[in-house]
Amino acid sequence: MKVLRPFVLIASFILIVGLACSVNMTDEPAAPAQPAQPAEPAQPAEPAQSAELVQPEPTTPSEPTAEPEPTTPPQPSAQEFFTEEFDSDPQWNYFLTSGDKDKVKFEFDDSRMIFKLDALSIYAYYIYEAFEYRDVRIDLRAENRGMNNNNISLVCRASDDEGWYEFSTEGGGLWYLYAVVPANDGKLRYNTIDSGGVKALKQGKNTNEFTMICKENEITLGVNGIEIKKVKENKYALRKGFAGFNISSLNVTPIVVEVDWIKISPP
Repeated sequence: MKVLRPFVLIASFILIVGLACSVNMTDEPAAPAQPAQPAEPAQPAEPAQSAELVQPEPTTPSEPTAEPEPTTPPQPSAQEFFTEEFDSDPQWNYFLTSGDKDKVKFEFDDSRMIFKLDALSIYAYYIYEAFEYRDVRIDLRAENRGMNNNNISLVCRASDDEGWYEFSTEGGGLWYLYAVVPANDGKLRYNTIDSGGVKALKQGKNTNEFTMICKENEITLGVNGIEIKKVKENKYALRKGFAGFNISSLNVTPIVVEVDWIKISPP
């Protein structure tokens, strides 16, 4: 008797059952697989918006920038005929022909040029040198505020080489016409052409107007609108030059003269 028989029977039964199940599983048709849905076609991406291309202009190498030339502020143009009212210093040529320059003071105040002379025999000049004049009229208004014995003078045809004509009035009522010319030694000489008295002059602390007209060979002199002399001059025959005025002290001090205005005009 073999003891393994029941085990063989059991194993055979399990094998038969397994075969039967496998047959049933293989015979049943499998469900057909669903076809894959086609993917939606990808939409082409919108092209990115781009700025319009601009054809660059051809360029050429630029020249190196030059350094700007230094400029000077424009200077005011000089005038031939005008009235100077001394609101400020017009920067004319100032000089002395006699006296101590340290004893002379001048300033510009209240639209006046004020001279203060604190020594004797000072001859102070203020000359406009932007133009040379042959024929010209000069008018000046001034007020005496110091001692009465002073000179107020007008100048025409002034030049370094030949000198000038000068119409001078004293506070005491006298007038002189000079040809101020350089001598052989180089010093200036005041040569009297003519002289006299002038009743039209207001003496003392007063205001006067003076006129000098230089035209061709004739010089006309006036005070306060009154003609006092007309002189024909051929000896020195000064031809052309600058115009201006003079304030002088004589034998007393202090001399204080306030020049209100000077006018340079055609004769």
